[in-house]
Amino acid sequence: MSEDIARLACALAVPRLDRDLLLVALTHRSILNEDPTVTATNERLEFLGDAVIELAVSDHLYRTYPERAEGQMTTLRAAVVRAAALAGVAHSLHLGDYLRISKGEAAAGGRSRPSLLAAALEAIVGAVYLDLGWDTARSLVDRLLVPELRRVLASDTETPGKDSKSRLQELAQAARGLLPTYQVVNALGPDHAKEFEVEVRIGAEVSMRGIGPSKQRAEQAAARHTLEKWQPLADQTHRDE
Repeated sequence: MSEDIARLACALAVPRLDRDLLLVALTHRSILNEDPTVTATNERLEFLGDAVIELAVSDHLYRTYPERAEGQMTTLRAAVVRAAALAGVAHSLHLGDYLRISKGEAAAGGRSRPSLLAAALEAIVGAVYLDLGWDTARSLVDRLLVPELRRVLASDTETPGKDSKSRLQELAQAARGLLPTYQVVNALGPDHAKEFEVEVRIGAEVSMRGIGPSKQRAEQAAARHTLEKWQPLADQTHRDE
């Protein structure tokens, strides 16, 4: 395990990070039921890392995009620090392979569960901040999340500052005179890591689903998937203008 931890620290470009602290950042509370020697989980580090990530992304947006209004920066930050985006970054780093979780959680797919991956990434950032300071933590966040920010900006050039639900509502009203409707169709996972699955419908034509750690985030994910897949509607809208 120590070799794995060292390899992960190098992959994160923080080779001097305290190994014990990094191990805590990868420790999910589920393992407490199986290993009495574990005394600390990543929940406190997750809390800290969440704040560090939000500040680092805010700092980057403020310095890099002076033309952006406060509302636009708020929306961009929300898109980058959302659980799905963090989980995607964590997945690319194969963090699931390093998680310390219970056998039951692993059997239930915990190593690929977005909420666990996002929490682990936040905890790692918290650990880096505690051990190596703000500058190193900010650099890590920039390396990991600036590519996601650029992707969001590239996909949102025509309507900056609007979230997926707002854009979908405008598109649906313009093209069909309809409002999207959202419905929770499933609640997945244990109480401490609940994930919601939401379906969005536009009349009888579109039915897409999204998953998130809250109903609101699941709705945003469903709207985003619809925007990505419902291209014929967008094309028709442009032709009608």
